[in-house]
Amino acid sequence: MNDSKRWLYLITACVSFLFLGLIYAWSIFRAPFGELFPDWSVSQMSMTFTISMTFFCLGGFAGGLLTKKLSFRTRLLISAAMLFVGFFVVSMVNTANPGGSLAMLYVFYGVFGGGGVGLAYNGIIGAINKWFQDKIGLASGIMLMGFGLGGLVLGSVVNSMIGSIGLLTTFKILGVAIAIVCVLAAFLIKQASDEDSAYFAAKSTSVKNAAASSVPSQDYTPSEMLRSARFWLMIIWLVLLNSGGLLVINSAANIAMAYGGTAVLGMIVSLFNGAGRIVAGTNFDKKGRKFATIINNAFMLSAGILLTIGGMTGKFLFIMLGLICVGLAYGGCPTITSAYINQAFGAKNFPTNFSIANFSLIAAALIGPNLSSVLLESAGGDYITNFYAIIALSVAALVFWVLVNRANRD
Repeated sequence: MNDSKRWLYLITACVSFLFLGLIYAWSIFRAPFGELFPDWSVSQMSMTFTISMTFFCLGGFAGGLLTKKLSFRTRLLISAAMLFVGFFVVSMVNTANPGGSLAMLYVFYGVFGGGGVGLAYNGIIGAINKWFQDKIGLASGIMLMGFGLGGLVLGSVVNSMIGSIGLLTTFKILGVAIAIVCVLAAFLIKQASDEDSAYFAAKSTSVKNAAASSVPSQDYTPSEMLRSARFWLMIIWLVLLNSGGLLVINSAANIAMAYGGTAVLGMIVSLFNGAGRIVAGTNFDKKGRKFATIINNAFMLSAGILLTIGGMTGKFLFIMLGLICVGLAYGGCPTITSAYINQAFGAKNFPTNFSIANFSLIAAALIGPNLSSVLLESAGGDYITNFYAIIALSVAALVFWVLVNRANRD
């Protein structure tokens, strides 16, 4: 087997995810849209992110169901078309019609953009994971690092574009660019054969990790997985931590500016969102699920504490450290999800099982941004109550961490 080609596929996936990760950069777009449409409320604009995350999950689920019916290439080409249409049509919003424009934003950024990203995300992860049965955590972390860094690496470029050519023209260019990247990925990444996947599974060091985590390695159908208590306990743990992360990620640039920083410094969340995916993947491969999850939980709890101290003292240093911890914790969740679903429920039905697990993001997208908006409005624009909520969610997650460990018998 040619070991080098799988690394080329992984690099291609990571670059593709840089562009797909722009779906998380809504905090960059929110302020410019607010200037164009001053009648839009904070809650109305936050709903855009919620819709995009919902259809990200639905797009991933559709991708999982289509795995046996459509080729990887066909699914990515469909994704490219959806993303092109979504971003391009958003560029046609009309300031004379704020109500209709908001509906267009929900449909084309939220439904087409979120759905297109979910379809590509599921397809690429499913294809790459088959090449890395021996390094599932690391491969997931590297891929998803690109997804997490998309907002930071391309965010500053997008900010500059908005400032120089305007928000709507920027959306046209992004629609073309993201579609091209998806088309290239469709032709550059090859699906592993059963022989390729079996070869890398045979040399896997994850057998030791599975033993360390006391999780049996077998292939579960989606219905079997859904009847498993440990699946649901893990999902609740993920919802709690993702909700805590989205209390901040949806408004990271605004939080940074509120405490003396800049919008670009707010994107530090994206930098460590990417780093958190590598950290979690490495921890999962080398130390097992139990260690990887408690470290992730500790990052989110630390984030809440540091942000609270920063909010009380007005010291931006604590805000920055808190944002770093949010990024690490939130970034670790998708890597842990990918590695855990593959390890605990098998590789055979991974695309569909993984897409089902990703529905946890819908609950988090409903809880996090909406709770943030309610707390922010009730506190008169002060983010301190958001920071308290992160602590509460992190403590609740610790309870479910214990329950997950019991369900996994370790």
